[in-house]
Amino acid sequence: MDHFSSNRLTAERLNESHLEDLVALHLDAEVSRYLGGVRSAEVTKTYLDVNMAHWDHHGFGLWALRTKDGAFAGRAGIRHILVDDVDEIEIAYAFTRSAWGVGFASEIASAMTRIGLSQLALPSLIGIVHVDNGASRRVLEKSNYLFERSTNRYGNDAVIYRIQR
Repeated sequence: MDHFSSNRLTAERLNESHLEDLVALHLDAEVSRYLGGVRSAEVTKTYLDVNMAHWDHHGFGLWALRTKDGAFAGRAGIRHILVDDVDEIEIAYAFTRSAWGVGFASEIASAMTRIGLSQLALPSLIGIVHVDNGASRRVLEKSNYLFERSTNRYGNDAVIYRIQR
């Protein structure tokens, strides 16, 4: 699953060549508002290294997303995370501001859900969303994720949605 395509996006396994695009994405305060805040280039490099290691260890992870014309649109993925001391597998996505409001998040969430539940045969997937991020909550709801519970993540109120195979 190094590559896949949805209707309007192509996804490529995250690698070193994506660092510059990720740095720009993570430096955008509006994009990073619900992702824990702006990340420096150094922090993003560590983030990239951790996520490339996730691929090596688990056989899945984050992808860089491009529009059909080749423009960087964001990143998305399926990854293990620790939530309240439980190993969970989440879908995650973040898009450049130029890619907001056109349905890319719903498109990629549906694709990742199919990959996670059908191709990878994972028992369930979660989405963790900052409580105030209504757009991302709607994306998960449109993808048939059900609200499970509220939690606190890194000092922020968050909600967890889940879908099961």
